Formats: sequence, C-alpha cells, structure tokens
Amino acid sequence: MVHFLHPGHTPRNIVPPEAQKDALGCCVVQEEASPYTLVNICLNVLIANLEKLCSERPDGTLCLPEHWSFPQEVADRFLRVMTWQGKLTDRTASIFRGNQMKLKLVNIQKAKISTAAFIKAFCHHKLIELNATAVHADLPVPDIISGLCSNSWIQQNLRCLLLDSTSIPQNSRLLFFSQLTGLRILSVFNVCFHTEDLANVSQLPRLESLDISNTLVTDISALLTCKDRLKSLTMHYLKCLSMTKPQILAVIRGLTCLLHLDISVHRQLKSDLAFHLLQQKDILPNVVSLDISGGSCITDEAVELFIQQRPAMQFVGLLATDAGTSDFFTAKQGLRVAGGASMSQISEALSRYRNRSCFMKEALCRLFTETFSMEVTMPAILKLVAVGMRNHPLDLPVQFTASACALNLTRQGLAKGMPVRLLSEVTCLLFKALKNFPHYQQLQKNCLLSLTNSRILVDVPFDRFDAAKFVMRWLCKHENPKMQTMAVSVTSILALQLSPEQMAQLEELFMAVKELLAIVKQKTTKNLDDVTLLFTLKALWNLTDGSPAACKHFIENQGLEIFIQVLETFSESAIQSKVLGLLNNIAEIRELSSKLVTEDALKHINSLLCSREMEVSYFAAGIIAHLTSDRQLWISRDFQRRALLQDLHAAIQKLPSSSCKMTAIGDLRSLKTFFPLLGNFSQPEVQLWALWAVCHVCSKNPSKYCKMLVEEEGLQLLCDIQEHSEATPQAQQIAASILNDFRMHFMNYQRPTLCQMPF
Repeated sequence: MVHFLHPGHTPRNIVPPEAQKDALGCCVVQEEASPYTLVNICLNVLIANLEKLCSERPDGTLCLPEHWSFPQEVADRFLRVMTWQGKLTDRTASIFRGNQMKLKLVNIQKAKISTAAFIKAFCHHKLIELNATAVHADLPVPDIISGLCSNSWIQQNLRCLLLDSTSIPQNSRLLFFSQLTGLRILSVFNVCFHTEDLANVSQLPRLESLDISNTLVTDISALLTCKDRLKSLTMHYLKCLSMTKPQILAVIRGLTCLLHLDISVHRQLKSDLAFHLLQQKDILPNVVSLDISGGSCITDEAVELFIQQRPAMQFVGLLATDAGTSDFFTAKQGLRVAGGASMSQISEALSRYRNRSCFMKEALCRLFTETFSMEVTMPAILKLVAVGMRNHPLDLPVQFTASACALNLTRQGLAKGMPVRLLSEVTCLLFKALKNFPHYQQLQKNCLLSLTNSRILVDVPFDRFDAAKFVMRWLCKHENPKMQTMAVSVTSILALQLSPEQMAQLEELFMAVKELLAIVKQKTTKNLDDVTLLFTLKALWNLTDGSPAACKHFIENQGLEIFIQVLETFSESAIQSKVLGLLNNIAEIRELSSKLVTEDALKHINSLLCSREMEVSYFAAGIIAHLTSDRQLWISRDFQRRALLQDLHAAIQKLPSSSCKMTAIGDLRSLKTFFPLLGNFSQPEVQLWALWAVCHVCSKNPSKYCKMLVEEEGLQLLCDIQEHSEATPQAQQIAASILNDFRMHFMNYQRPTLCQMPF
C-alpha cells in the first residue's frame, strides 16, 4: 500500500517517496493484529464478485449498476485494493468511467492496462495524486503524461506523480512535463529520463520534490532553475553523471532551499562524492535529511561534525558505509539513522530502502546477524522483511536472506507473539519464492524449517495443498537425516489438513507413501525405534486417513508386510497404536479391507485386542469391528468371524469410560466411517465399538464433533439406537450419553424431528 502526500503538508514535510510510504508505518503491526475493517471486507467481497455484480458493455468491459455511487475516499480505496490484488485490467478499469466513482488519489501500481483504458477510466477525474509505479509497458510514460494533460483541471492541480520503473518507447526522446503546472512531487526512479527531460521538469513552477535516481541524466545543472523551490532531491545511483565532483557540489551548494538530499550509491561503485560533501561548511544550510548510504571513505567523525553544524537534522543514511557506530548517533535526540550498527538503524534501513534491492540485501544481512539469537518478538521487523520479499520477488539474494531472517524472527516461541495475518503473509511469500527459485536448495530448507513451527503449521492460513506438494517432493530427495525427519513430521500434520479430494489430486502422494515405507523398513531392519520412525508411522497413518488413494498406494508398496514386520520387531505401545491406526484406515475401505483378512495379519491384530494399553486395544478392536461387519469377507470362515466377535466384545467391556484420556485417536476428518457400524444391529459388538468411539471424541471435543454429527446427519442413527428394539441396553446407554453431550453444547439448536429432543 502506498501513502501519498496530501494537500496541506508544510514544506518541512517534503520528504522522498520512500519516507512518504512509511508515514503510517508505526500502525502497520496494529492493523495486522486487528480484524479487517468493515470497509475492507465489503470491498473484498465486491471485487471478488465484480463479474456477477456488473453488466457488460458492447466492447466487453464492465459497467457498474446505474444506481451505484461511491464517495471519493471509498472509491480511492476500492481502486487501491483492486490494484493490490492484481484485479485491475482493461475490462475492470472501465468501472471507473463516468461519475459513479469520484477519484482523487489513484494507485495503479504494477497494473496491466492499456493507454486507452487508462485515459477512459482515470483522466476525466479531478486527480491530485497518481502512482503509476511499474505499470505494464502497454501504458508508457508519454501516454500517461498525454492523458493527464488532456484534462485542464489535472494540469493545474495534480500535485504528486510517481512514475518509477515505467517504460518509455525507444522512439520517444523528450518527456513534456511542462503542462503539469501544479506538480509538486515527481519521481522518475529507474526511468529512461535524460538531461533534456530534467531541464523541462526544472521549469515546473511549483516543483518541490524530485527523484531522478538511476536515470540517464548526465548533468544536473538545470536544477539551479528551481533552486528557490526545490526542497527534496533524490538522486540515488545516478550512474551516468559526467560532471566533476566540484561541479556537482557547486550545484548542490546552489540549492539552498533543500531540506532533503539523497546521493546514496551502490557500494561497488566506490563513490567518494559524499566524503567530499561532508567536508563542505557552506553547503545545505537548511538540510534536515541526508542520505549517503553506500558512500566510500565516510567516517563517524566527519558525519558527526556535519550534523553538529546543522543541528536541525533529523535523518542520516549510513548503510553500507564505515560510519554509524559512534554513541553520538544514539545520543542525539530526534535523529534517525538508517544503517547496520544496531537494530534501530537496521529497522530504519529496511523501512527506507524497501524499493532498493542493493540496500535491502545489505540491511537483511545485518538483520540476520542481529537476530540470530533473538528472544524478543518483533512483529514490526517481520513486517518489513515481508515488504522486502514482496517488492523484490525475483531477487534471489533478497529472497534467501529474507527467508533466513524470517526464521530467526519466528523461531521457537517467538511466532506465538506474531499476528496470524502477518505470519500468513510471510509464509505465502516463502512459497512464492520457492516457485520463483525451485532449484535453490537453501531457500527450500528455510521454507521447510519455517513449516516445522507448530504455530505456523496449525494456526496460520496458507495454501496447504501447495505446501504438501513441496514437502513431499523434499521427502523424496534423500536429504540428510535431520531434514528428512522434519519433512516427515510436517507431512504428518499437513496430511490431516487436506481434504480427501485434495489428497486424491496429489501427484506426489504415491512417491511419498513409497518413501515413508522405505524409511519404516530401514528402521525396522536396523531395530531403531527412534523419533524418525514414530514421525514416519504417524505420517503414513494420517496420509491414509480417509484417503482411498493413499491406502491403495500403501498396499501396492508392500505396506502390510512391512507393518507386520514392525509389529513383530517392536513392542512399544506408541508404535503399535500407530500401526493399528493405519490398518484401521485400510479396514474402513471396503475395496481394500480383504487384504487384512490373512492369518498373519489377523493373528497380530487379535493378539493386541488384549493389550493393557487402551489405545492399542481400541484400534485393534476397530479393525476387527470393520472387518467382521462385512460378512462377504467370511463366507468360508464364519466360525473365525464369530470367535473374533467374542474377543471384540470382551475387549470392549475392558475399555474404560469414554471420557478417559486417549490422545492417539487424534483429529478425525469425519465421523461417517462409524455410521455403517452404528446401524449394524445384527452384530451388537460392532455397533458397541462404534458407539464407544463416537462417544469418546464427542466428550473430548464437543464443539467440533457434536457439530460434525449434525452436519453429517449422524444424529438420526443415535436416535434409532435409542428406540430400536434390537439394540442392547449398553448401546442405548452410550447413545443417550452422546445425545446428552449434544444437548449440553447445542442448547439453542432446533431439530425437533430428531427424537423430539427437549431443548
């Protein structure tokens, strides 16, 4: 979001565009931690449904309903949000035609619109500010100027024009700004702007702030034409300047009204212009802001003396210099320093140089060192890191260093103090960086490490489908054991956060299941019951939960044989419960459940029915309940089925109260897998196990599972059990307990057709 200068600003507020954009920087973190405003929510809904709400003109563009009208402030914000979301096109920009939208502060930054669309949509409004930074080449600078000059009101009243990184056709030589007589602030950073254009601009009668950074200007002498007006001059990285240092200093000396001067450069240029400027006593008498970042031969002593001679100074830029470590810079009240010597200096640098990749890299490197052992939550700094990532998506050094800084700022418990919206933004930017640099290993490692943070993985919104694809691909790369363990643990959690439909669409699922099984086999062969084995078993369990595709991959890759080997090798209940939990997922799928009806598998499952560990016994009972409920599996072995049902009944009677603690069940995607068993009155043992399971999860997390019972239409099944003549008293008692939990937590829920429940 870009904040412009508004009418009524006094001259002392004339600062470079970077500082203008930070005018509300202190509020950013508060906004991140606060709910979205009602206006923003409404605008987001409007933008998302623009095609439905608008009619279409004969030329294919959109038109607002005739009775709609937007106040100027709302119209400006509407346009800004559209631009931010990348929704401003020739088709959508047409809604700003006519007078239904009254615009003043227009932001079309990075938009892809044509000259014709720009003129029709915006040039009839009474604009006082326009940000056309980095607009698409379809809208070149000459056309922007021509369109603006077609409106006489704009000619006289447009105050701020930002054209940074916009294009100019090769056949266009001179840019005619002279008609924009009301212009006070102009930025042409990174534009093919020549010395002749500077001469033209210098004639503007009200010009107060000018940014000609990284342009093709070779001579700045024309600036003396506006020496009595110019208060802010930014000429960062003016690489084509052919004047001698005395000539440059002579021009600067003549600009006596300057309040801000920026002559910062890339450190590699080794420019000593700033060094010579600091030696001058009769220069910049009124300056309050001086940026000399990147300059050579700059010392604390020289800067300190310069500031002492100009006590009104409020800012100095010293990043990528040898200066900034003196106590003077912290002791002087009211002085802000952009540098690398302290956290406050780094913060100022990140804020000031958000659009300059050379300084952003430098500031991020300093930040990484400063935050390596960070123990304090700093959301404002993390926000600045996110801004740097967003502004330089294709700059690998920026993305890599920013990802490392983000890790430092969110490691361990620090993420708990960060606003969820901010963490979401950073996580999404990390995944965007992965797409832009898919082969850069260290960047991928940083992203994976960020996902191991439980706060981010559980609470923060981001594209979990993309995340799962990335982590599963990483899992199959056979990286070092530590990174492999992290990938396995993240896969385990992400698996439960994907819908069955998403799981089916995961192309990486087959390879992930195969790789996880290979890890299990390796650990089992070596008799290693370490944390990696536990994470891997849990990941496979979660991947197969409600996913027929994952279960099929498991069977096809000899998963059953490997898991039987695990049961034969390890006797720890934590391992047994995870193995049985997965086999329970297989048993739930009718097409695959027959694979479990083997002497070997049934022997191990049945033996664990009598386990002293409740979780182990519970899952073993679940497998048998699902298998015995399908009589087709036992056509020639009905005696064995009956014996298993007897063992199942005995095991259920040993299960404690359903309100007991049993963490291994974990989170269930759905209760529907229990429903066929709940309706099985011919096999009360099967029905009893399903009731116990539903009762357990509903008592542990009633807000989730009681609601799920309603949404998945499971209440009627419980009511049927209460009223059915063939239901056992024990089954009716558990069903009543579940319904009682439902009544307690949804007293206001009206469903009179279900058992005439007395709410």
